[in-house]
Amino acid sequence: MQYVNSHEITPHTLAIIPQHNEEGKMISYVIEEQEEFYVSRPPSKIVDEACKFFGSSLRGRQEGTRAISDLTHKAPISIDPASGMYFFPTSSPISPNCSWIAHTHIQKILPAPQAQTKVVFKNGKSIVLDISIGSMENQVNRTAQFRYLLDNRIKMISSALQRS
Repeated sequence: MQYVNSHEITPHTLAIIPQHNEEGKMISYVIEEQEEFYVSRPPSKIVDEACKFFGSSLRGRQEGTRAISDLTHKAPISIDPASGMYFFPTSSPISPNCSWIAHTHIQKILPAPQAQTKVVFKNGKSIVLDISIGSMENQVNRTAQFRYLLDNRIKMISSALQRS
């Protein structure tokens, strides 16, 4: 498996999962549509850098989510709404066990043994995460609601600009 020092999240990114390397340092297992590799940075750091690439930060995106949807805990974020990059955390983003999942790529979620959840992506790849099916369903639904609210705001502004 390939190791890289940095990675830019794109519309092809499916998930960013925390792992420990041989020295016990937190790294990320990144799953893309066509490849998988390790990045020598924690998941929330990769997400924060992606948000900064699009002019904000993870904290800024979380505050934006709160302002739009009143979601305060495990808030989903839009890294870039124009390209459909909506991600949600599987636990508190400050937790070392927090994975980030791309909402757009999920085909279905299924219960897995030991209170885990299997996420099946549209391209057929799947992962099993340490999150209950109920919590995962809640995160998927909260992200869908947030996407709806943000997309509507963007459409309203676009429509108003076209009329003027």
